[in-house]
Amino acid sequence: MKPGISGKLFMAIFATCMLVLITMHWGVRSSFQHGFIGYIRQNIQLRTAMLAEALAEQYQQYGSWKFLKRSDRVIFQIIRSIEQTSESYQGPPPRGWRTQFWVVDSDMKLLVGHEGRIPAETYRKPILYHHQVVGWVIVSTSDKITRQADISFDRQQQLTSWIIAGLSTLLAIIATLLLSRGMLKPVKRLVEGTHKLAAGDFSARVTPSSKDEIGQLAHNFNQLASTLEKNEQMRRDYMADISHELRTPLSILRGELEALQDGVHKPTPETLNSLLAEITTLTKLVDDLHQLSLSDRGALAYRKEFINISELIQAAIASYRGRFLDKQIQIDVKLPETIMVFADPSRLTQLFHNLLENSLRYTADNGKLIIKGCSNDHHFILNWEDSKPGLSPEQCQRVFERFYRSESSRNRASGGSGLGLAICYNIVEAHGGTIHAKPSPLGGLRIIVELPLTKSLDGETL
Repeated sequence: MKPGISGKLFMAIFATCMLVLITMHWGVRSSFQHGFIGYIRQNIQLRTAMLAEALAEQYQQYGSWKFLKRSDRVIFQIIRSIEQTSESYQGPPPRGWRTQFWVVDSDMKLLVGHEGRIPAETYRKPILYHHQVVGWVIVSTSDKITRQADISFDRQQQLTSWIIAGLSTLLAIIATLLLSRGMLKPVKRLVEGTHKLAAGDFSARVTPSSKDEIGQLAHNFNQLASTLEKNEQMRRDYMADISHELRTPLSILRGELEALQDGVHKPTPETLNSLLAEITTLTKLVDDLHQLSLSDRGALAYRKEFINISELIQAAIASYRGRFLDKQIQIDVKLPETIMVFADPSRLTQLFHNLLENSLRYTADNGKLIIKGCSNDHHFILNWEDSKPGLSPEQCQRVFERFYRSESSRNRASGGSGLGLAICYNIVEAHGGTIHAKPSPLGGLRIIVELPLTKSLDGETL
């Protein structure tokens, strides 16, 4: 069984801690041994210098090395005398004169020490008499610890270092365990939240516990869950709205047909026209739903070309002018003569027809519609304003939602499907523009459309 992320993180942190501990232990041991051997060598050199000085004094007193040849005890008496008078030297007195040493004369003839060849690894201190070398004190040196006391001290230090390493390892395990659990706690909450999302519970949220990358991930998770929850609610509302919108004309058709079937109504032209009107409403609703679904999926065909958007708007207004006159709605148009954009003329025509249809349906008789166009360095800006009835700023934020109608003014009694502005939103977005709404100074609705301008090869706006 492969370890999970908890095990992997624990092993990674623990391995790092162990690598640091091993490196530190090796470094401390190496440093101690090197320093301890250096200390021993320094002590040997100090003892050798003191012995050489004492022998020089004895040589001056006797005038030769005969005093050493009479008895080996003389050298040890000198050593004991050095130990008793070592307080005159700075630092601790040298201890332990059991290091192998030799005393030779100026001709390298052995005076004190074991017979045989003197090792190469030695420290030599000359014995001076009237600035002349009369002998040498030779002490063996080695990179190894040889004295029993030094070996015992080294073993004690080694045992202490291993105990410290063991305790450090135990502390590393505990700290790594706590650290890995603390680091993975928010990750586990994210995993649990993800499982809830996968199961369809879009209300799942996690609490960000930090401001690092994991905290940002938790924040993004909450945004994703909110978006999914909102989309799910929109889907449910969408299905409910569709069923409601289809039920009304179908109920009317069924009632009319049952009345004809039962002989309550006769198939007069008025009855047939009523049936045809409901069928037309139903067909328009289905067509709008089809157009909206295509635009949502990006399946609408866009055949873009260089067009004068002012001409498209004027043509759309001309096709609706008669219907506006029937309601005595005045149309004021202020557009530049030529504004070139790269767009699909049929889709922009559909956009303007939907805007005109919206103003026609929801503007009271004897009202007014003002259409203004201007441009800046990058966009063509179209202001579409009609007179009352109007909407509140909160309602303006929702006018591009499908099937949305204001309960107070712009409702289904006007005959709209509630999909026209949603289609407008998708068309503008597909052209890289923006569209938004707000209350109009005329008392109705103001819609602002921004479309990117076409640039020529030399960078000038066409």
